[in-house]
Amino acid sequence: MKKIVFVAFVTAIMLSNSSYVSYDKALVPLSQAEIKDLNFLREEEKLARDVYLYSYDKYQLMIFDNISQSEQRHMNSVLNLLNKYGIPDSASTEIGVFNNPDLQKLYNSLTKQADISSVEALKAGATIEDLDINDIDDFTANTTKPDLLNVYENLNCGSKNHIRAFTRWLENNEVTYAPQYISVEEYTIILSSSNGGCGNNKLRN
Repeated sequence: MKKIVFVAFVTAIMLSNSSYVSYDKALVPLSQAEIKDLNFLREEEKLARDVYLYSYDKYQLMIFDNISQSEQRHMNSVLNLLNKYGIPDSASTEIGVFNNPDLQKLYNSLTKQADISSVEALKAGATIEDLDINDIDDFTANTTKPDLLNVYENLNCGSKNHIRAFTRWLENNEVTYAPQYISVEEYTIILSSSNGGCGNNKLRN
């Protein structure tokens, strides 16, 4: 009888502790805006990776290989957040295929541009990073969650490193990039700043 009582007592303690841990680690659900932003960002980072893979396959420039690997890490960071909050990943595993029709159209347009020349492929890369910085700035304004903000900060830092790299390569080809999404002022500030470490997303170029 004493053994049964002891087992019941231990079980009760374990259940109590389990409930406490579960409550302590409970996540505040994402808002619809946060879910929409993460789903879009997951595919937007895929867009960057896929265009760079396409450009590297065509021109064998190491900048495309290096940054495509960074974009894969960005995709993984967003996927980790989706998994954490139990949000299904709708991104296609097929390169060049997107569920978001706007991103599909943009991918088609950018790869068509990349077909023209290696310089146009570099300009397409700068355009992607330009767009990413602009969008992540908007997404940052839609949340107060530390984990989302941390990922956004790292991805934004990475995109700034990338646009600096594309700009340098374009300048080496005597081409000037004009920002299409962020302001000229913000672009100038980015270029005048040194590369950031961006967590684990350090850029090699």
